[in-house]
Amino acid sequence: MRIKRGFKARRRRQKVLSLAKGFRGGHSKVFRTAADTVDRALRYAYRDRKIRKRDFRRLWIARINAAAKMNNLCYSKFISGLKRANILLDRKVLAELAISDPPAFGRIVEIAAQQN
Repeated sequence: MRIKRGFKARRRRQKVLSLAKGFRGGHSKVFRTAADTVDRALRYAYRDRKIRKRDFRRLWIARINAAAKMNNLCYSKFISGLKRANILLDRKVLAELAISDPPAFGRIVEIAAQQN
């Protein structure tokens, strides 16, 4: 007797097709192409979650460097001064401070400059 797999196979295919919603043409309708497209999309999503973290860190460093140079201190000396002064602000917060509150960032730069 032949086993038809019914419910389980249908549920597995439905899961893939629901992930493929919004894809164009057969990529959202035909199971085989949808499965390939979903696999690729999930690989890109996984990879790009890591890349997004890298990109934001680069952006924060660029902003901090620009703001530190406006206060006559380079980025590396600024960061080493912060570590010596035991100021535990991360780059995200420092970049936000540099944009939204330049006087406060200037005071932090002064503290870091004294430590060098």
